[in-house]
Amino acid sequence: MSQKILHSQVSCQQDILDRNSRVPSVATSRHARLHARPHAFRMSKLTSKSGGIAGRSLQARSYTSHNSSTRAPGRVLCQAASEKMVIAVTGATGLVGSRLVSRLSAQGHTVRVLTRNPDKARSKLPYARLQFFNIGQQLPDALKGATGVVNLAGEPIATRWSASLKREIKASRVNITAHLADAINALPEPERPEVICSASAVGYYGNSQSQTFNESSTSGRDYLAEVCRDWENAAQQAKTKRVVIVRTGIVLAKEGGAMAKMLPIFNIFAGGPLGNGQQWCSWIHRDDLVNLYIEALQNSSFKGTYNATAPNPVRMSELCSSLGRVLGRPSWLPVPEFALQSMLGEGASVVLEGQKVISSRTQDAGFKFRYNSLQDALLSVR
Repeated sequence: MSQKILHSQVSCQQDILDRNSRVPSVATSRHARLHARPHAFRMSKLTSKSGGIAGRSLQARSYTSHNSSTRAPGRVLCQAASEKMVIAVTGATGLVGSRLVSRLSAQGHTVRVLTRNPDKARSKLPYARLQFFNIGQQLPDALKGATGVVNLAGEPIATRWSASLKREIKASRVNITAHLADAINALPEPERPEVICSASAVGYYGNSQSQTFNESSTSGRDYLAEVCRDWENAAQQAKTKRVVIVRTGIVLAKEGGAMAKMLPIFNIFAGGPLGNGQQWCSWIHRDDLVNLYIEALQNSSFKGTYNATAPNPVRMSELCSSLGRVLGRPSWLPVPEFALQSMLGEGASVVLEGQKVISSRTQDAGFKFRYNSLQDALLSVR
């Protein structure tokens, strides 16, 4: 393989497994279709100080899981089908945030976009019922009276790490989250959001080729695990009725993230795994991740930490061979570890190492993944 081909492949795939990065949004003129789920019920906004639900006629329904082995018998949830939420969102122009904003808008909810550049964000998010706030100047106004907050902000991590960049990766997550929590806590209690759903990553668990992790597993000891611990701790300081932490795996979507880097390479018959291909890839389809955030906002039983990973993690070699089959292309040209390390330095750990993560609490809560199969997920994003 020539140096030119190797360099092209490495350059395109260097941030393939960017678990947490904020990806430039792709504006679309059509609202994304909302896939209805039998277990998803809209929850009334809790408006009284005591947490009561006022001014709505509610129905009680039994809440059953899609899987009998994870059923939560006897759970009863309240439904107010006409209730609309007001949701403040950071990272709204990113790969996940842009789809979440589109879905919330399509459902008739109001979205308050928290951004450093409202004009730029407005041009990227052409949806109804959106309000734009400068996060540095208008944060209290944006949070006041909101139903909930979704925190997705964070700088990309799949790049060459310098000491200054590592500080920025951490600060972009921890500082913004702490700023949100402080602003929420400064509001009078009746005016605070009911819930904050804050992103984290499966990097919390560290890396392993042999261990299996779930939400109760302890944190790792590497740099990314430290970032995730501090990130989550900042969110936990918010004095809302509920704090939900969403530890996210590799997000599959054709508009960005891993697939945006892999598809062009596979289409020119140059695709293959990174390194030895034995690292675990705990993945989730973007639509499932968005649905999980909406469920966490609406379902008052969601509290604490949830892994946002599909039920069937795979190794890198399987991910690449499955993508090759879906595209009708070979998966034969691996990127050697030394090439990645020469380009990314310490940051190569993001793509050369991984972890097998199971979404135990997420499934026990009754959340139903639309994309359980990697092949089905890849077919939808090819």
